[in-house]
Amino acid sequence: MIYYIQGSDLCCVDHWGKQRRLARLPRGQVTAFTHVSADGTKICVPTTDAAALECREGEYFVDNKPNYDIDERVRREHLHSYLRVYDTVTGEEVLCEKVSDAWITHVQFSPKDSSIILYNHEWAENSGIRRIWIWDGKNHIPLRAEGDGRSREDWTCHEMWQPDGDFIIYHGKYKNGISYVGRVRPTGQELTEIALPKVYEQYGHFTVGTVHSNWLVSDGYYRENGSEPAGQWGGEWISMQKVDWNRKRIEWIPLCRHESSWMGQDDHPHPIFNDDDTYIYFTSNLGGERHIRRIAVPMDQTGEWENKE
Repeated sequence: MIYYIQGSDLCCVDHWGKQRRLARLPRGQVTAFTHVSADGTKICVPTTDAAALECREGEYFVDNKPNYDIDERVRREHLHSYLRVYDTVTGEEVLCEKVSDAWITHVQFSPKDSSIILYNHEWAENSGIRRIWIWDGKNHIPLRAEGDGRSREDWTCHEMWQPDGDFIIYHGKYKNGISYVGRVRPTGQELTEIALPKVYEQYGHFTVGTVHSNWLVSDGYYRENGSEPAGQWGGEWISMQKVDWNRKRIEWIPLCRHESSWMGQDDHPHPIFNDDDTYIYFTSNLGGERHIRRIAVPMDQTGEWENKE
């Protein structure tokens, strides 16, 4: 089953192409994100008061980015977001949790417990402490606090569950300009962050392995032999990372150049592992048209990394 938003309608289509409207979102609400629970019985749609995204006099969007501060408006005007959960069979709204003074996206059910929802405050000021949150069914829990080298002035983004649900992976940049990758338990405990080399400064997303929780894949940061950036803010490589969280070490394994432009969200490579971590899929607009590509994970039959020299 595939779920999507069409206007104010939450819709679904099955494998045979049969479509139906599952639910209708309330008037005066906007959204751009959904997530289905691991057992397929629930779908979460975060909505926000539409005034947060209304272009007023002198305001406009360029490349999907506004020339005004959405987070500042939301807090100044006390606008709200809502964690809305619907039954995927009946369309009944089974949860509506209000979150005040927040613009929420990136909702994700825990892979182990659909009563636990990971979410963020999008484009938030002081994202070092305001970005990543958990709703545990009763409480809203911020997952990254100041201290031990962390600051509210850091930039934090792109949070996601490990497939086993034991940790949440995220990344960002310290206020001193050094990038990092981190993970934390959904309780906020056992937070670990690994600083990246200073020259690894071109933005990229990280996605965790499906089978191997210590594998990551990224479309940025890695730079071949410390080469200079090509002028774009996003990275040039699809690369894997084998992470030793206890020793705070990362082995970087470059796979190929993705050669995508980073001009908009549709041109971000967004690499992801397949179900058994044997292939990585990503997008590229090389040549002017958008394509889905894949590359094999470089392992020999013993499970050791091949020599790519």
